Amino acid sequence: MNPQAATLTVAEPYLIQQDWAAYTPGQHSVWAELVHRRMPQLREHACREYLDGFEQIGLREDTIPNLAEVNKRLRPRTGWNATPVSGFLPPDAFFEMLAARQFPTTTWLRSRDSLEYTPEPDIFHDVFGHVPMHAHPVFADFLQHYGKVCARLTDKDKLERMGRLFWFTVEFGVIRQDGQIKLYGSGLVSSHGESTKLIEGIQSGHGPEIRDFNLDRVLDQQFLVSEMQKVLYAVESFDQIYEAAQQAEERLA
Repeated sequence: MNPQAATLTVAEPYLIQQDWAAYTPGQHSVWAELVHRRMPQLREHACREYLDGFEQIGLREDTIPNLAEVNKRLRPRTGWNATPVSGFLPPDAFFEMLAARQFPTTTWLRSRDSLEYTPEPDIFHDVFGHVPMHAHPVFADFLQHYGKVCARLTDKDKLERMGRLFWFTVEFGVIRQDGQIKLYGSGLVSSHGESTKLIEGIQSGHGPEIRDFNLDRVLDQQFLVSEMQKVLYAVESFDQIYEAAQQAEERLA
């Protein structure tokens, strides 16, 4: 049995073990290619917390992460684990894992034919895109609180509104640092096309509209998963999204 299963009930059937030794040299090569495509841009345009987290959890640019090794470095910092799962989880299982500080992490890796985009998350999106931020204490607390709030909600419309908070922070969040827009959302960090559109748009004035983060507007902001984002919400600090999760709980409980 997966050692994480003791703290989970709904999600337990979806937990697996990562067979790190089964990855082929070709797959490690794809990981390296993906990372090498992203890092030059991210070193300039990702937020400090993401770049610090990348180093703190020991991610390598040439090798697919061994989740057990990642967790040895991540868990003492914030109590989070990158927990391997078999694929997409139903919402109740997903929220249960977040509330337990266990991030559902897929273990398969896209092929070289799908370097730019894959319709479902893989280990590159999940670990490279998400997990470095879990080393930041405030973001880590926000994500757990978000999971706890959603785990208690049963109303479909309220869950949909909370999903927008996740989308415009965890997936497509940006933050103002040093007078610039910096990336922290995994959908931007892991997507060369999406982040390039944003960065070039900032320079040209023809990219996505960047609005000041406002919880009410975020909860009402619709989006299409199949399209590049037209609107993004910039926070001033990660305390702001933690406070937003608390405010959303008060409004939707």
